[in-house]
Amino acid sequence: MDIIFISELKIETLIGIYEWEKTVPQTIELNIEVGLRGEHATKSGKIGDTIDYSRVVGRVEKLFKEQHFLLLEKAGEAIADTVMREFAAPRSEEHTSELQSRG
Repeated sequence: MDIIFISELKIETLIGIYEWEKTVPQTIELNIEVGLRGEHATKSGKIGDTIDYSRVVGRVEKLFKEQHFLLLEKAGEAIADTVMREFAAPRSEEHTSELQSRG
């Protein structure tokens, strides 16, 4: 299976369980792996046989604007579910880390 890697995507968001975390934005870093389905653009030369990584990035950014996550683990699960469901990816794996905490 071929994989698209989206590395070091930084998002400023509200995340966490403490009261201050619900009001003070924090920067998180995401590394996302998206598995490609079926015939791949590397073989076919067709853009329709791949997943547009810029659309994945836009959707992930939108996800963090729409929801407040209490835990990084839950955010990672939501990203994986969204990518697999909306982009028909057979596999998605996320690695998240908190870069900046202002508490």
